[in-house]
Amino acid sequence: MDLELSAEDLAFRDAVRAFIDANLTPQLREAGRRMTSVFCDKAHSLAWQRILAAQGWAAPTWPVEHGGPGWSEIQRHVFFAECARAGAPGLAPMGLRMVAPAIMRFGTDEQKARYLPRILSGEDYWCQGYSEPGAGSDLASLQMKAVADGDDYVLNGSKIWTTHAHWATHMFCLVRTSTEGKPQAGITFLLVEMDRPGIRVDPIITMAGEHEVNQVLFDDVRTPRADRLGEEDQGWTVAKHLLEFERGGGYAAGLEAGLERLRGQVEPEDPDHRRRLAEAQIAALAIDVTERRVLSAFASGANPGPASSILKAQGSEALQRQDELALDALGGYAAVHQPKAREAGSNEAFVGPETGLTTTARYLNNRAASIYGGSNEIQRDIIARLVLGL
Repeated sequence: MDLELSAEDLAFRDAVRAFIDANLTPQLREAGRRMTSVFCDKAHSLAWQRILAAQGWAAPTWPVEHGGPGWSEIQRHVFFAECARAGAPGLAPMGLRMVAPAIMRFGTDEQKARYLPRILSGEDYWCQGYSEPGAGSDLASLQMKAVADGDDYVLNGSKIWTTHAHWATHMFCLVRTSTEGKPQAGITFLLVEMDRPGIRVDPIITMAGEHEVNQVLFDDVRTPRADRLGEEDQGWTVAKHLLEFERGGGYAAGLEAGLERLRGQVEPEDPDHRRRLAEAQIAALAIDVTERRVLSAFASGANPGPASSILKAQGSEALQRQDELALDALGGYAAVHQPKAREAGSNEAFVGPETGLTTTARYLNNRAASIYGGSNEIQRDIIARLVLGL
């Protein structure tokens, strides 16, 4: 198993670095520094996406026939790692990395021709309509109804924790079209335009004081049956395919970027903080090695198996431990609530070190990292079965 980059991959890495250095503007670098979750504000995210799209790099995981660059798995990893190390703002994943692969797999030719170019350009901006009040982790219990009426479905119900619904032009949505048989058997996958009459978006302000998530309510909303993805009552199959892409991605580069921030915050004379920083560095290194093992498996055509569950659990918890260390290092300044000052482009005066502006918000937002994308309890069940044979 070769865990080192080849000469060709190193040359590719250098080309990516040169491109980022030349094209990542000071404004976009600031937006990346001020990010407090995995999502960046729409304006900055789309600005960076347009720059990458002009280079043909906006969708590293897409096949060439749909506008992807044709990179290997290792090249994709290198690209994402270099973006993280440079502090580039994240691209919104709902369109590029989640619904687009589902459209490629299950969409009609007309749906592919309509949606994929607009996702690639950023003209269409997507949100995910999965969770409902009472149907989050137990997604199969969702109750939002879709009743066929002529050429339309009529939608009634609500979705919750819907990230960026207030900015989205479209939602990919799971709805209940049947109550017969197993709960999973009566679910359908729809592509819904967010400006349809009867849709209302109510903001949910997080503990970090930010408007990132929402509740979306549907009151007799009509949407064309032609915007169904896959067959009626077969949406669970589409959703499972999409979740494979939601749960992808690496942690090591982001953890290393967090360590760089921490090195400037932790006082050298504080032995406890220095010890915890060393532990964080060891954890990041172990995760990096595991990610390289997964890449090596992909490169040889093998299935990495439970390694993805190991990475999800260890990566998200290492991220949370880094947040705790940063919070402790910030001391009393962590209690200062200044959401306006941490917005990219803000000239509002702030209290405490600038490196601490996002610390508390990152800590609060990243508490969800061990839940979303498959909770860590579920990941440990997978590890117990496939690694330990329990």
